[in-house]
Amino acid sequence: MQTILVVDDEPRITQLVRDYLERAGFAVRSARDGPEALMRARTDRPDLVVLDLGLPGLDGFDVTRQLRRDSTVPIIMLTARDDESDTLVGLELGADDYVTKPFSPRELVARVRAVLRRQLPQAGAEVLRAGDLSLDLPRMRVDVGGKAVDLTTTEFQLLSAMARQPGRIFTRSQLLDAIHGVAFDSYERAIDAHVKNIRRKIEPNPRTPRYLLTVYGVGYKLADA
Repeated sequence: MQTILVVDDEPRITQLVRDYLERAGFAVRSARDGPEALMRARTDRPDLVVLDLGLPGLDGFDVTRQLRRDSTVPIIMLTARDDESDTLVGLELGADDYVTKPFSPRELVARVRAVLRRQLPQAGAEVLRAGDLSLDLPRMRVDVGGKAVDLTTTEFQLLSAMARQPGRIFTRSQLLDAIHGVAFDSYERAIDAHVKNIRRKIEPNPRTPRYLLTVYGVGYKLADA
């Protein structure tokens, strides 16, 4: 049974999310503030974190930042903030997905399942290569020039979707479909935030990328040589 850590300072929301996740077959742990969330993440080692941004103590941004120092645990942000920039900041810090309050509990469960599915071994060739970039699909491992690089689940899924067809231009909408696997209402700038993170990790110079290239006015592609 997979364990989900739900972090929210509103008991009513925590209980609602707990009820739906447990009904879907997940074990649920909860935390009410940032420091408790970090403690729970260390002791309970959840498979995924549902994280509210507006927390007392440490807010969701700080929690995400600290988790990403030594963990790639999937994070879904849960936020009442309507400002697109807040969502982009959260994604750029390493969150995998987001749900805006008020939300559908069924959609949240579907997003949890979709993010967790990204961790499953992928069918087809076991190792994908583009130049000196190598992706080991069963192990979800990325090497650049023989050096291991840690990507989050979503970042790995996004990069592997392009690595399957090096040189092909993907629109942002196509990449959203590739990482979600189901139809979600997400804005396409989320892809830009993930791409920024990937470049920071795999590119010698993220400002002049050699692997993950922008096709202006269209989307992105992975260099095929």
